[in-house]
Amino acid sequence: MTNTATASPQLTGDQPHRTYQVRTYGCQMNVHDSERIGGLLEQAGYAPAAEGDDADVVVFNTCAVRENADNRLYGNLGHLLPTKQARPGMQIAVGGCLAQKDRETITRKAPWVDVVFGTHNVGSLPVLLERARIAEESQVEIVEALQTFPSNLPTRRDSAYAAWVSISVGCNNTCTFCIVPALRGKETDRRPGEILAEIEALVAEGVQEITLLGQNVNAYGVEFGDRQAFAKLLRACGGIDGLERVRFTSPHPKDFTSDVIAAMAETPNVMPQLHMPLQSGSSAVLKAMRRSYRQEKFLRIIDEVRQAMPQAAITTDIIVGFPGETDADFEETMKVAEAARFSSAFTFQYSKRPGTPAATMDNQVPKAVVQERYERLVARLDEIAWEENKRLLGQQVEVMFADGEGRKDAATDRMSGRARDNRLVHVAVPADPGLRPRPGDIALATVTHAAPHHLTADGEFSGLRRTRGGDAWQARTEQPATSRAVGLGMPGLGKPAAAPAPTGPGCQTC
Repeated sequence: MTNTATASPQLTGDQPHRTYQVRTYGCQMNVHDSERIGGLLEQAGYAPAAEGDDADVVVFNTCAVRENADNRLYGNLGHLLPTKQARPGMQIAVGGCLAQKDRETITRKAPWVDVVFGTHNVGSLPVLLERARIAEESQVEIVEALQTFPSNLPTRRDSAYAAWVSISVGCNNTCTFCIVPALRGKETDRRPGEILAEIEALVAEGVQEITLLGQNVNAYGVEFGDRQAFAKLLRACGGIDGLERVRFTSPHPKDFTSDVIAAMAETPNVMPQLHMPLQSGSSAVLKAMRRSYRQEKFLRIIDEVRQAMPQAAITTDIIVGFPGETDADFEETMKVAEAARFSSAFTFQYSKRPGTPAATMDNQVPKAVVQERYERLVARLDEIAWEENKRLLGQQVEVMFADGEGRKDAATDRMSGRARDNRLVHVAVPADPGLRPRPGDIALATVTHAAPHHLTADGEFSGLRRTRGGDAWQARTEQPATSRAVGLGMPGLGKPAAAPAPTGPGCQTC
């Protein structure tokens, strides 16, 4: 596959830097792609726009899964039109899953958009922007096959101490509610050596937590014929010195096997956290969804995980009101929620997605019925999460402090971070900045308060470790923004700056 980024136009030294902003919607894969978009633009000579400033180039990295995704995009494009009319030379680009789906529809509905690019040709963006500028007309380029693996592109990573690492792109499943396989294509896997080389390069930069990404992450290896490849990859991550935490998302129950559970339990730096999408507790609905597992298998997986890792926090995705879902079907979902004891759940009301088989199914559930079921399920899931969090009162948890996790940190004299099981923890810290942890540092904290979606530790923390990740964060904050290096996914030696966070939990479709 050709790395199209090598043909990116460069701004000459006597030109002022044009600025850019990337707006990200949807799943973690889109966040990862947005980091690559930032890296490509910086390699081409662009600079990130200062917060609050209008950018010369605005890129929308879109999602086609979430409800009203298209209305949201066109609304935002409409809001930008007066800004563009007042700024000669400003450009707008639209990429991601909605761009892959709608293509020329975007420039027909919003003719002031300069570039439309898809999920398979992210690396073409700088060339398309330059082509649109010279030709003074919109450029729409959508390809049907992956041109280069996203991790081979330059990057501007979201964090100095944590990183996404994509191990596969695409999905071979045919869930009737999901349009992602049509937009991301069939699964393409990276070779294990490439993945481990990228992780080792990241650790050398100060990264100490990585999250392995894939639309169906635990199907990894299917393309090169090794069904134990994902478990082997997890164990290999355990041999990388300096790598403190390994996570992954999102797996699929049909591919989740005992060798993966054993690798998680036996590899110390693989975290006791599992996101396991349920979608429905009804075996009849799961069959209609074409999910390839049933309630009994799902609960067996949960039991096996809990036997191997009693401390594991398990999260999930649930769709309420799928076509044909009866009251009895919904009660099966409630039953699984009780049995599984999820620490949190992303819960969605079913909505039609054009192009999916479910959109044309009979027995669409009335909105009022869906709303009532949704509210009842969310209320019970919150109660269960709170009950599970209360069990941690008085216990000591290891927290890796993070940048931007707690919106009220400054007002409450706290710093926030994630426990090993990925629970959010707000920790009281000293007033003296010299005694406070830095993002990336690790300490032990005793839980003093529990809420459904977070823990609080208001006593003194202990065992503070000044980590290489904290050193990397400090080096980044002390480094002028214009001199920050752009890392290349392979081998990747820069310390990139922050990219926009996703706007919500994402599509979580697997």
